[in-house]
Amino acid sequence: MAKRNGSRDVVIEVRDVVVGFGDHIVLDHVDLDVYRGEVLGFVGGSGAGKSVLMRTIIGLLPKRDGTIKVFGVDMAAATDAERQAVERRWGVLFQQGALFSSLTVRENLQFPIREYLKLSQHLLDELAIAKLEMVGLDASVLEKFPSELSGGMTKRVALARALALDPEIVFLDEPTSGLDPIGAGDFDTLIATLQRTLGLTVFMVTHDLDSLHTVCDRIAVLADGKVIAAGTMDTMLASTHPWLRAYFHGKRSRAGYVEAVKV
Repeated sequence: MAKRNGSRDVVIEVRDVVVGFGDHIVLDHVDLDVYRGEVLGFVGGSGAGKSVLMRTIIGLLPKRDGTIKVFGVDMAAATDAERQAVERRWGVLFQQGALFSSLTVRENLQFPIREYLKLSQHLLDELAIAKLEMVGLDASVLEKFPSELSGGMTKRVALARALALDPEIVFLDEPTSGLDPIGAGDFDTLIATLQRTLGLTVFMVTHDLDSLHTVCDRIAVLADGKVIAAGTMDTMLASTHPWLRAYFHGKRSRAGYVEAVKV
């Protein structure tokens, strides 16, 4: 069962998590809560460890210390059956899509479904089409291979695969990277629409300031191996922390652009 923080359910609870590679500590006793139904934007400088934390939460990287609970389940102490039950409730969109290059779109979408469910081919095909339609695509791409897709289509197919098992949590790693501004804006709108209609909890690693402004309910900031701030965009803009000032008031930020125009 998810922990409650006041009136809100904490569906992901990270406490004192330490992750390192050799002598280099990337995450140094990180604490973070993710609430049910929110879109959390997770930001930080390049190489700060944003994707490292996401990959640690989903079990792709080992931690040296600390605890990670998802839906109240301690992922390190869970049995294989308990862990699989939790993993069944999340979906992941990796930065480059991570589609299987030797499989068609149809086969990519059906891969996670086959892993957990025994369904007829007819039902598998119906589900694949339904998931594609959810992300703004149609059956015409089913037989294409990843190499035949544009960058935007690849992202959408990867998102459809992340939604294949009707997850409650979706992890997004730099979902708008590599997209042009129009494509990135469309993808932000898609994420917001899916979150609202499906009631998803979204953990989004991003550098995209527009995504932070338009999609995210809260923002958590990673610097020097720790989460140094968490709150709304207004909280970020009001902070006097040097890194936050540089990031949210820099020349490429909305605030920085307005200030530059005034000058």
